[in-house]
Amino acid sequence: MLYIILLTGIALLIVLITGVKLNPFVSFLVVCVLIGLATGMNTTQIANSIQKGVGDILGSLVAIIGLGSMLGKLVADSGAAQRIANGLVKSFGKKNLVWALVVTAFIIGIPLFYNVAFVIFVPLIIGISTRYKLPAVYIGLPAMSALSVTHGYLPPHPSPVALVQQFHADLGLTLLYGMIVAIPAIILAGPVFATTLKNYTNKPLDTFATAPIPEEELPSMFASIFTAFLPVILIAAASLFQVLVPGDNTLKHIVVSLGEPLTAMLITVIIAIYTLGIRRGKSMKQIGSGLTDAIKDIAMIMFIIGGAGGLKQILTDTGISEQIAASLQTMQLHPLFVAWTIAAIIRVCVGSATVAGLTTAGIVAPLIASSGVNPCLMVLATGAGSLMFSHVNDPGFWLFKEYFNLSFKQTIKTWSIMETIVSVVGLIGVFVLNYFVK
Repeated sequence: MLYIILLTGIALLIVLITGVKLNPFVSFLVVCVLIGLATGMNTTQIANSIQKGVGDILGSLVAIIGLGSMLGKLVADSGAAQRIANGLVKSFGKKNLVWALVVTAFIIGIPLFYNVAFVIFVPLIIGISTRYKLPAVYIGLPAMSALSVTHGYLPPHPSPVALVQQFHADLGLTLLYGMIVAIPAIILAGPVFATTLKNYTNKPLDTFATAPIPEEELPSMFASIFTAFLPVILIAAASLFQVLVPGDNTLKHIVVSLGEPLTAMLITVIIAIYTLGIRRGKSMKQIGSGLTDAIKDIAMIMFIIGGAGGLKQILTDTGISEQIAASLQTMQLHPLFVAWTIAAIIRVCVGSATVAGLTTAGIVAPLIASSGVNPCLMVLATGAGSLMFSHVNDPGFWLFKEYFNLSFKQTIKTWSIMETIVSVVGLIGVFVLNYFVK
C-alpha cells in the first residue's frame, strides 16, 4: 500500500508541475499533505513534519547558496567571465577554440548558477562564432556540456549541496570526486560529440549577440580566475589536508577551517567585493544593490529545495523510505544505479534537475546506511541521473533552442543527446570510482 501511495504522490507531483503548471514549491506541499493524510498522519503531524524537513535542509544551505549567488553576480557584472573567455581563447588559439570555451565554461560554471552562466556565456560564443566564421552549435554545445555538469555534479550549486546535506556526505570529497567524474563526461558530451555537429550552420539570432564590455574596463585575468575559483581551492585544500596530512597541527587546523563551505564562500565574496567591485571603481551602494538582486534571483530555488526537504521528511516519518530501502535491497540492484534511475525518471517527467535530485534523495537516503555505499558517490549518481535527456519540459531546452536558432528536431538531436551523454557517462564514472573508493 505504501508503494502505491508513493507512486501516486510522485505522479501527482509531475502532473501538478508539468500539466497544471502549479508552482513547484506549492506542488511539493500539496503532495506532502496528501501523502501524510493517506498514511494516517493527522494535520498537526503533517505540519510538524513539513516544518522540520524544510528547516533541516534550508538551515545548512541558505547561507552557502546565498553567498554563491552573490559571487556569481559579482563575476557576471564585473566582466570577469568575459575576461576569462577572451584570455583562454587567445591562449588556446583558433584551432583549439572548442577546448578553450569548454575550459572557460567549466571555470565560470562552478561559481555561477546555470541560468546566469548560460545567458552570460552564450553571447560570447555567438560573438566568437561570428568572428571566426564557425558554426555556433559546434563551438557552443561543448561549453554548454561543461555548464550542465557543474550544475548537476558540483557544489556550490544548489542541488549538489542539498544532496550532500541529505546524504551526510563530505562536501570537499564530493567536489573532488565530482571533478574526476566531470572530466570524461564533458569531453565525450562536448568536444567529441561536437565533431558530429559541424553541419549545423544555423545563424544565431542577432538579438542575443549582446555588446561585450570594453577590454580596458574588464578586471585582470588573475583577479577573474582567482576570485571565481577561490571557493574550489579552499574547499579542495581542506579535504586534501584531512586525507594527506597526519595528526593535528596548526597549519592543518587553519586550512581545514578556511575550507568549511560557509567560511570559504564568505571569504570569497568579501574578496570579490574588493577585486571585482571596489577596485574597479564601484561604490558599496552599487555593489550592495547587485548582491540584493542576486538573492532575489535564487528565492524560488530555495523554496523548491525547502519543499523537497518537506517531502523527504514526510517519506521518512511515514516509514515509506525505510520500506523502499529494504525492498530494493532484496532486488539486488546497486544503490548507485537505483539513485541514478529514479532521478533520471523524475528528470524526464518533470524537467527540473533540482526537483529530480532532491525528490530522489528523499526516497533513496536510507539505502546509504543499509548498504554502506559511499555517500559522496551517491550524490554524484543522483546528480548524473538528474541531467538525463532534457526535453520540452526543461527551460534549458528552450534557452538553447532560441539562442542558437534551432528547430525543435535539431534541439533534440543536439541538446537532448548531449544531456543524455553527460548523464550516462557520469553514471559510468561513478561506478569506476566506486571500485577504488570505499
